[in-house]
Amino acid sequence: MVERQLRDRGIRDLRVLDAMARVPRHEFVAEQYWEQAYEDHPIPIGHGQTVSQPYIVAVTLDALDLQPFDIVLEIGTGSGYQTALLAELTDRVYSIERHEALAHLAEAALLRLGYSNVNVIVGDGSAGLPALAPFDAIAVSAAAPQIPKSLLEQLREGGRMVIPVGPADVQELQLVRKLQDRPLVETLEGCRFVPLIGDQGYGSGW
Repeated sequence: MVERQLRDRGIRDLRVLDAMARVPRHEFVAEQYWEQAYEDHPIPIGHGQTVSQPYIVAVTLDALDLQPFDIVLEIGTGSGYQTALLAELTDRVYSIERHEALAHLAEAALLRLGYSNVNVIVGDGSAGLPALAPFDAIAVSAAAPQIPKSLLEQLREGGRMVIPVGPADVQELQLVRKLQDRPLVETLEGCRFVPLIGDQGYGSGW
């Protein structure tokens, strides 16, 4: 997976590549999907959600330029796979999941694998965690119609956020840097994520 899907496609951050070689992706999907766990496509995890393909996860982590002492906010815990990678790369991860059942499963998997620097919280990811801000980096794993103002406000000056932005059927994965309280946006990849449901995402009807 690391050599053919990531390194050969331009992922260069050695810490990201090493983390993705260490974290067992099959531990975050149902046993029926274990044979597909290291293939480059999303895998369903229930409740209409998926674990993203390894390449898109790697693009996100690579673009965030994560440092060992960073404090990171993740929006959309899902299976907990990307959460584990963030925990490998940074000091502390706060991860929000709106589906309580998924949050509990992800938390159990993370604890089973020994990740003690992660807090999984059930709630509206589009609102972030203002009480714990600012964050050095924010990783958003669901598509927003536009960059949520609340999340930009919770980035520290010079912080980075990767977020899919656009209509519900197809989006752009964007790197957002906060400079002088304003977003500097760079498009990374075309992508397709499940919608971000919440006050600053898509409505609950999606």
